[in-house]
Amino acid sequence: MSRIGKKPINLPAGVTVDVSAHNTVTVKGPKGTLTQDVNPDITVAVEDNQIVVTRPTESKRHKSLHGLYRSLLNNMVIGVADGYKKELELVGVGYKASNQGQILELSLGYSHNIFFALPDSISLKTETPKGKNPLVTLEGIDKELIGQVAAKIKSLRKVEPYKGKGVRFVGEIVRRKAGKTAGKK
Repeated sequence: MSRIGKKPINLPAGVTVDVSAHNTVTVKGPKGTLTQDVNPDITVAVEDNQIVVTRPTESKRHKSLHGLYRSLLNNMVIGVADGYKKELELVGVGYKASNQGQILELSLGYSHNIFFALPDSISLKTETPKGKNPLVTLEGIDKELIGQVAAKIKSLRKVEPYKGKGVRFVGEIVRRKAGKTAGKK
């Protein structure tokens, strides 16, 4: 049974939800608007300032869709109310980050700089505190899009396990490996 799917979603103040006839859910809040097409089998209803997601049968497919759409709608409500934020740090000698508007320029130890264009719905901020690693901060209302962009930036220079160099999330723990041991005597 989908315990996540059965849990109703509470709507914070200032957030409105509209369900169209074609099962398209639109969530409006102080930070923006998000829409999601929901499978026709799953029904979405707004009652008493809560979103309730129900499924028609107990089949495995309906159970999985039930939990999925409840989670997606919950992420939308949180996004338009509070927003999402991801912070990446660049660990490595000479690694730099700067931005001109929505273009992120990364220097990650390659022979060339990497220019990464971000979607308009994500706000970008780069900073280089003295004596610390450069930081890239992504903010927006769409959790899926922010996660996707952050993963793409991380994949430009994956963290290696020997020195720990690369792009990582702030606070991410990297498993380190011991290097080569001294030669035989």
